[in-house]
Amino acid sequence: MSEPDTAPRFLADAMLGRLARWLRVLGYDTFYDPAGDDKELVALSDAEHRVLLTRDRHLVHFLRPRHPLLITAEKPLVQLREVIGACRLSPPAELFTRCLLCNQPLRAATAEEAATLVPETARGLPGQVRRCPHCRHIYWYGSHTRRMRETLLRELPDWLR
Repeated sequence: MSEPDTAPRFLADAMLGRLARWLRVLGYDTFYDPAGDDKELVALSDAEHRVLLTRDRHLVHFLRPRHPLLITAEKPLVQLREVIGACRLSPPAELFTRCLLCNQPLRAATAEEAATLVPETARGLPGQVRRCPHCRHIYWYGSHTRRMRETLLRELPDWLR
């Protein structure tokens, strides 16, 4: 079981963008750059000790990354189950702690940011407003977040509570 300090870090290749997003929802550090070529991805995953997530058997066989995980499923949530099982991931303490766009850890938004950047119709919703310190994207617990949470609970009922 992985604790937050020892949780694996991931690098997803161009075929696994939706998987990368789900891993970020769960709070796992997941690098994703669809423009990177295979040799660059392997070098980066090796240098940063990241598990290289790929569906490309050729990449694994010929480029021999140090920590590959060959994903066999086509559907992102089934892929997510593969990663959880293979890496023995523990359920996160909370969801939505990383930016879904750039992978940075989110910080609590200031009262001023929440008041000016969250749509007026969403300002009274429960839950913390967060902001990415890198790309400045703002997150709040709206309908999209609720649907993602419900999807995870439905797809991973024995893993998430």
